[in-house]
Amino acid sequence: METIPKPSKETKEDSIDDIENELLLPGLPNHLAQICLSFLSPALLFSVCHAWRKLLYSHSFPPFFSLYVLVSPPPNRKVDQVDAINSIQFLSLDPFSSKWQSLPSPPKDPPLHLLHRHPSFLSRNLSIQSLTVSNHLVLMAGTTCRFVPALSMPLLFHPESNYWFFGPPFTIPRRWCATGSVGGTIYLASGVASHYSGDVARSMERWDTKQKKENWRWEKMAPLKDGRFSREAIEAVGCKGKLYMVNVKGNAVKDGCVYNVDANLWENMPKGMLAGWNGPAVPMDEEVIYVVDEVKGALSEYDSERDCWKKVIELPELKMAEQIAAGRGRVCVVCGNGEKIVVVDVMATPARVWVVEPPPGQQVVSVHILPRMSKRA
Repeated sequence: METIPKPSKETKEDSIDDIENELLLPGLPNHLAQICLSFLSPALLFSVCHAWRKLLYSHSFPPFFSLYVLVSPPPNRKVDQVDAINSIQFLSLDPFSSKWQSLPSPPKDPPLHLLHRHPSFLSRNLSIQSLTVSNHLVLMAGTTCRFVPALSMPLLFHPESNYWFFGPPFTIPRRWCATGSVGGTIYLASGVASHYSGDVARSMERWDTKQKKENWRWEKMAPLKDGRFSREAIEAVGCKGKLYMVNVKGNAVKDGCVYNVDANLWENMPKGMLAGWNGPAVPMDEEVIYVVDEVKGALSEYDSERDCWKKVIELPELKMAEQIAAGRGRVCVVCGNGEKIVVVDVMATPARVWVVEPPPGQQVVSVHILPRMSKRA
């Protein structure tokens, strides 16, 4: 993806000079020691000594991955009118120091007004739709206090440069839509604009983020056959060149459809996939799909050859699953009204599980897995 400012030459040189003031491995120059140490786990580098920890956080060392969250005050916390308009915060968790760190402030022009809870509607949360695309956090849709679409264009954050920037303007800003990505291309389907429109509810568009910035635009693709996918915010799960989506969240009767990216055609969802899609779903490296049954608390993996879901693990902690992210062999699930993040290492046998507590006084709206933020100058 273009327009990402890389760390300046001065910044890189400064970080390397700082490391060279300390010996990394006795008997080896630091540039060779860095190569040797790159094969060690980040957790080991963090815990052994100050010099290795300094290397771990330097620009000259590959970034480790961290949790990123969108958080909102809990419903029982009193907020003034300003807080209600700007109730969302963006934070990242350092997995080794276990410290939450705020992301840089998004651009102020145009101002960002994302609302998760409206003071007049305590029983319903307003959706905020975000994606992870090519190691970027992408905000796609939300609602303002006036109940209109909050974003006129995608807002992206690049952790490795601490940089926010905007994508191409939407042809029609919307909310309650389906969003997803395949191979670095972002797709936007259905939804509701300022007012309901059948044309918008059936529409499908894409933005190829791999293009040069001057060629960024939203292209119209084959439309949906009807507007049934504009009822609420849903994820379009990208896997093996296709996008999979259902029109209703949770354990309810639903419709499903599949978009073939290469053929630009809509297909029927396999029956077994639709039958077991009973909660939030997510792809892992666009190769396999995981879903959490929000009632049973069961995490399952889809078997495309047999058209069935294979249970990975079932836990009480996974009940009331709201949103899910996957990457680096781990599935992270926001549960219990955003009061915890349950992490499942699906590569381990049996699966290993632990819980991450949200920042104090906040509830998690969504979670993402991205490279750590670069250290501010």
